[in-house]
Amino acid sequence: MSFDLERIRKLEAQDDNILFDRIQKIRKDYGKDLCVLAHLYQRKKITELADFVGDSFGLSQSAAHFSGGKYIVFAGVRFMAESAAILCRPDQEVLHPDPEAGCPMADMASIEEVHRAWNFLKGLEDQAPIPVTYMNSTADIKAFCGEHGGTICTSSNATKTFEWAFQKSKRIFFLPDEHLGRNTALKFGIDPNDIAVWDPEKLDGGEPENYQEARVILWRGYCPVHQKFTVRDIQHVRKFYPNAKVIVHPECPTDVVKAADFVGSTDFIRKYVAQETKARDQVFIGTEINLVQNLAAQYPDRMIQKLHRSLCLTMYQITLGRLLYTLENIETFDRVQVLPSVKRYAKVALDRMLSLPS
Repeated sequence: MSFDLERIRKLEAQDDNILFDRIQKIRKDYGKDLCVLAHLYQRKKITELADFVGDSFGLSQSAAHFSGGKYIVFAGVRFMAESAAILCRPDQEVLHPDPEAGCPMADMASIEEVHRAWNFLKGLEDQAPIPVTYMNSTADIKAFCGEHGGTICTSSNATKTFEWAFQKSKRIFFLPDEHLGRNTALKFGIDPNDIAVWDPEKLDGGEPENYQEARVILWRGYCPVHQKFTVRDIQHVRKFYPNAKVIVHPECPTDVVKAADFVGSTDFIRKYVAQETKARDQVFIGTEINLVQNLAAQYPDRMIQKLHRSLCLTMYQITLGRLLYTLENIETFDRVQVLPSVKRYAKVALDRMLSLPS
């Protein structure tokens, strides 16, 4: 179906509480046939409406294992909805409230650009690399890795994925996030001199003299949300809040990661606040602002602050109005489609990841 933008704008102009109540009524009407997923970066009102709240991969798994869930509505960005469509059961259908809400980092690696890089890198004299893609990538890139002997990783299991990949080849081709790849390589013990970067804007990647000896070849991509954090932000905290802890996401630049007290995924950050902090503790968090604000609201007895205000604009495109519009038109709303061949090889890559020891 085509979007009725005028209708969506009228809905978005209404009071959030009215929209909230109308969504709740539809959820009640559909019962177990409807499963609403909300990423941790969504605004609080949307997370309160969801059946499951979490990171992208965990949400997709939850939906697939949900008893029912004929309709899966994913309040997140596009690659997350694609992942749900790859993992869901044949009797389930996935809907994304705003198909134009993509992930800027995932979109930095097109399948055409990756094929061009691969055609260059697989010709290295001794051994082609093992391709590893971050979960924050398109279904096409996940399928590419599955078809070429590679796998997928999350920010939580990236180090174990590197260990697996190095058992297959002397080098890894990691995409699309340069920062997560570099931070993981350094954590794994790779010498910085053994890390090269492929720049998709250059025909030869930009560093052809380095690829032959490199153990890790990184795609030049980044998350605009986590790129914003700087060492200066952390120095400011150290100066004015000497007792505070700083925790950042591994998508942050390496110098920021090194300066922080703790580094971890969105789920790690959530669990750290819940399990490792107590009343009156001070915590500054370097990740998307909605997660920070939601944690601060959940734990008002401790000081939970943003390291720097950084909003995921495409995640923010999912509004209560768009969610209600999706549910009102659930029978005719466009489904998230993944080609069978893409789904097949993306599933191969996901299964390789899931087979890694926990």
